[in-house]
Amino acid sequence: MAGTLAVLVPGAPAWADDASPVGLWKNIDDVSGKPKALIRISEANGELQGKIEKLFRTPDEEQNPKCDKCSDARKDQPIIGMVFMSGLKKDGDEYAGGEILDPDNGKVYRSKMHLTDGGKKLSVRGYIGIPMLGRSQVWIRQE
Repeated sequence: MAGTLAVLVPGAPAWADDASPVGLWKNIDDVSGKPKALIRISEANGELQGKIEKLFRTPDEEQNPKCDKCSDARKDQPIIGMVFMSGLKKDGDEYAGGEILDPDNGKVYRSKMHLTDGGKKLSVRGYIGIPMLGRSQVWIRQE
């Protein structure tokens, strides 16, 4: 009768089920299924924020687009380097209470997220009003 024993091994990945989402993530578009961007999540004063570090664009697309559809202070600002997610705080097994900007349409949504697959993936949801009315993406940890 062999049992399963979880052991922390030196040199093992730094993430675990209860680890923080802080780090570099590749987001996968929920419509096309293709990688869209690299996002750096950082924490300050107990709140998470996300900044776009790189966009995966086809050669015929603008390589350094600006947020021309944004209506706040990010209007006409470069999308690369933009803080597009902010205010998420730990709430049990998830991070909630924040907001996320969709640079494609300039709309800001409420946001929540939680780690999955032993901290290797991040389920991110943007929604209006209640979480049932929204979109989800899975992001894959890069480091």
